[in-house]
Amino acid sequence: MFSPTSTKPLRGVRIVSLALNLPGPACLMQLKAMGASCIKIEPPGGDPMWHYKPQAYAHMHAGIKQHSVDLKINAGQTALAQQLATADVLLSSFRPSAMRKLGLGWRALHQRFPKLIHIDVVGAPGPLAEIPGHDLTYMAEQGLVNGLNLPPSLFADMGGALMATQATLSALLVREHTGQAKRQEVALSTAAQWLGLPQAWGLTTPDGAVGGAHAGYRVYACADGRVAVAALEPHFAAALATVAELKIHHTSDWFVEATRKQLARYFKRLSRAQLATIAAANDLPIHTMP
Repeated sequence: MFSPTSTKPLRGVRIVSLALNLPGPACLMQLKAMGASCIKIEPPGGDPMWHYKPQAYAHMHAGIKQHSVDLKINAGQTALAQQLATADVLLSSFRPSAMRKLGLGWRALHQRFPKLIHIDVVGAPGPLAEIPGHDLTYMAEQGLVNGLNLPPSLFADMGGALMATQATLSALLVREHTGQAKRQEVALSTAAQWLGLPQAWGLTTPDGAVGGAHAGYRVYACADGRVAVAALEPHFAAALATVAELKIHHTSDWFVEATRKQLARYFKRLSRAQLATIAAANDLPIHTMP
């Protein structure tokens, strides 16, 4: 399978992917970077990502062999079976019912290819996998969509891609130790739930230390832009208090409006260039933005 001493830990592992759009290809990109030999099977119409964002498609599929195969006809199913016969992992992102219609349900797949691992990226776990959804709906379900604004990235999709990568590595280790291949389901809704845990714990709510309540962990306006300030740990907070000439006597002083207002006045009069110099000289975790 793979050599633990290899600089590419998945060298020798062969992965066949049917997964379209973002989570599956992003996972495949990770596995390729680890040394796996990756083949992508696409429908005759191609991957939707290629049509609406070819640059992203090209980035994710660099170095990955692609084949156009119609899995709805016998010739296409035969071509896929030939690929799976020598594969270690099948990566898919169809609904379970669609996989069964293609003769790729886990029972049939495992019987035909007993050493093949199946990493199945779905929208939601178990029977909920048949309900349509997307990154936005899974993020909304976890309270991670603010107002009418779209999230700045596809967090559930990318989180799901990382979870699918983790599931692949886990399944390969299990097979290495037990000889047993298994199907592992990765749900994007679970990825969104995982990403939402800091909010569920109260860390990023408005009254949370990293939700804006701590004056040293906020975004402030500066003279020519914005500054992200992350002086949360005591030594960083102390350094910020020194440069901004704050009167901090107790940790609770960081959570009062007066401290936030004083910091807002301090940052407002400084330029991004000045703040970069101050950050470097005082070892402060701040980053300026336009």
